[in-house]
Amino acid sequence: MSNPQQSPTRPARWTDRLPTIVTPTIRRLSVASLVGQSVLIVTGAAVRLTASGLGCPTWPKCTTGSLVNTPEMGIHGIIEFGNRTLTFALALVATLMLVFLWNLRKERKDLFWLAFSLLASIPVQAVIGGLSVLTKLNPWVVSLHFLVSAALVVFSMLLVNRTYARTGMASAAVATAPSKTVRQLTAVAAVCTGIAVVLGTMVTGSGPHAGDANAPRNELNPDLITRIHVVPVYLLVISCAILLVLLWRRGSGDALRTGALLLVAAVVFQGGIGYAQHFTGLPPLLVGLHMLGSALLLAAATNLADLVYRRKS
Repeated sequence: MSNPQQSPTRPARWTDRLPTIVTPTIRRLSVASLVGQSVLIVTGAAVRLTASGLGCPTWPKCTTGSLVNTPEMGIHGIIEFGNRTLTFALALVATLMLVFLWNLRKERKDLFWLAFSLLASIPVQAVIGGLSVLTKLNPWVVSLHFLVSAALVVFSMLLVNRTYARTGMASAAVATAPSKTVRQLTAVAAVCTGIAVVLGTMVTGSGPHAGDANAPRNELNPDLITRIHVVPVYLLVISCAILLVLLWRRGSGDALRTGALLLVAAVVFQGGIGYAQHFTGLPPLLVGLHMLGSALLLAAATNLADLVYRRKS
């Protein structure tokens, strides 16, 4: 006979099925977010470089009478709507991440709030994308659209590092902390990366690839703004070179040295493509590769800064 005083068994809740540790699925979702945000930058470049910026001439619908592109809109409608669709896919990834992290929201606040930031930023990105269409591709609005994507690449890289316990609350203690010089040079590299990316949007806004034949430009002098753009790039190259030498000579951990190597590789790739596109008249393929390089550079700079300035929260 059952004890009448015994409390009834609590019914199972849906959260009981969710993980209580960081699982491979959570790690894969973080990587998917990083890859997806980088691909979004590249597809955004494809929209601009194929003059498909107004392939869907209205927002939030693609046309006044259709939510999706229609056959009459041709390839431009496919490219523009494809870019919009990717945003929804990334929102789904971020939502799944939050769901899988629900039971860890107090224990792993670093993961939960990064995932929340990704999800919260995506609607903002969609609205800015809509404004860029409604303003007929105003170059300043389009630049802001790209910069939000750049911020999402940074968030995603931080999330990857933390799900893999490279940094964040679950990371192992560092045996030897990086020197003050290394920390300062890393900060310089990170700041120069950010400034170079911002100035790069101004260069693009002054150039020929407007996303539509009738779209306005920002009226900046292309030669002058390009020269200003390369100043932080030169500082970035110098700081990266010194960083790599210091980390190699002082026998810093493999993660730091690998991070510095990846940053140097990203800088060389991005710088080489940048010079090539400038001196060959900005061919679309090279401009697209330069956009990909911006995502790689942001991820590499974020990774190294995160490793050097790793925190437990």
